[in-house]
Amino acid sequence: MLPHIFLADSACGMVPSHTEDHPLLHHLDTLLQHYGYGIVTLIVMMESMGVPVPAEACIITASLYCLKTHHLAIGWVAVAAVAGAIIGDNIGYIIGRKVGLPLLEKYGPRFGLTSQRLILGQYLFHHHGSAIVFCGRFISVVRVFVAVLAGACRMHWPRFMLFNALGGTCWAGGYALGTYALGRKISEVSGPVGLVIGIAAIGGMVAMGRFLKKNEARLTQLALQESQNGTLSAS
Repeated sequence: MLPHIFLADSACGMVPSHTEDHPLLHHLDTLLQHYGYGIVTLIVMMESMGVPVPAEACIITASLYCLKTHHLAIGWVAVAAVAGAIIGDNIGYIIGRKVGLPLLEKYGPRFGLTSQRLILGQYLFHHHGSAIVFCGRFISVVRVFVAVLAGACRMHWPRFMLFNALGGTCWAGGYALGTYALGRKISEVSGPVGLVIGIAAIGGMVAMGRFLKKNEARLTQLALQESQNGTLSAS
């Protein structure tokens, strides 16, 4: 979500108020001065590959840093963020593909993630993976894990790559350019926008959860049939 309050006394003029609570964001001005676009790519890449770091706030802070100091170009900040999103997601996908499924098969049953539910996950990514990967980019909790899950569930890589690139471009580029365009007015709209996105995300997750709970047996049966037919195997 967009940070709700911005402080006016930082080196870039305006940074998210929660920078005082997160060591990485607290020093982001200094990191931007020394490492420029590279730090944006690194932080976004880390989050996209499954490390819970504040990539969204980093993009916003870097964009405001451009606006205030003009030491960086907003176009290249957007490119750096998009590159980090795409590269990080592909690394996360590979991690999920190589080690994610074996770990889930070994430890998943302890948490109710049975072999049939793993097959159901593969089925959902096989049929709806494009929407999951694209839309998941805009939901902070989902964004951290969606690439790893896509790899673990054997989503076809070309399709993953396409919607990963589209989602990463819209999310990272949109946040960077949108923040820069809105400038100091972003604090006026960030609260309502964040609230709307949050409500929509929670509503969507609740609806999806209810749908899966109601239709789990039917979907699992379909998934098992496709698994036996070999149609769930990745290319």
